[in-house]
Amino acid sequence: MSDDSQKRPSGFSLAVPLLVLLVLVTGVSVLIFKGSSKATLPGGATEAAPGAGFYGTLALPAKRAPAIHLHDYLGNLVTMREQRGKVVFVTFLYTHCPDICPLIASNLRVALNMLGPRAADVSVIAVSVDPRGDTRAAVATFLADHGMTGRMSYLVGTAAELGRTWKAWGVGAEREAADPSLVAHSALVYGVSASGRLMTIYPDSFAPSQIVHDVPLLVAR
Repeated sequence: MSDDSQKRPSGFSLAVPLLVLLVLVTGVSVLIFKGSSKATLPGGATEAAPGAGFYGTLALPAKRAPAIHLHDYLGNLVTMREQRGKVVFVTFLYTHCPDICPLIASNLRVALNMLGPRAADVSVIAVSVDPRGDTRAAVATFLADHGMTGRMSYLVGTAAELGRTWKAWGVGAEREAADPSLVAHSALVYGVSASGRLMTIYPDSFAPSQIVHDVPLLVAR
């Protein structure tokens, strides 16, 4: 079966229910903001709601996306400012993740393939949630295995460097006590418009067609 014919996991409709998204956001937020049950969204957004025309869920109000100032696994500096004019999909992964991270990377690849020439308007950024395990060799292998070499900027750094970015984006990342090789972390994809505003949020089970549908809308915002 080709990438483009890949089906999303069963049990999810194309339009993401608001309740499911809010549970996801709340659950991952308390990892980083312990002691508080208040959901924290990136970019100063205060709520998430189904948006007219978008297949992703809207982060409201749409505000400038939080800054990113990190190096990729090859040592190149990557910032949100340099992405201006492109739609950016930001996610948080680690290379030894056994399930969700490969799914996200694979579905982003499918979305880029489906976009064809329009993929030139898109940047994909993955921020590591495993500063110890995401070595240069591990990242290179992960990207090659998922057909994302040269198509995804995979950003790494020290725990302090990455921690600042996690906090800015409201992302939780915590090593599992029972198995330190695993990291409990946020599993969302954030859509940033060409003007630099955080607009949409997608769960880990997103369908590539959602991304494809939303790209022209995000280019125009």
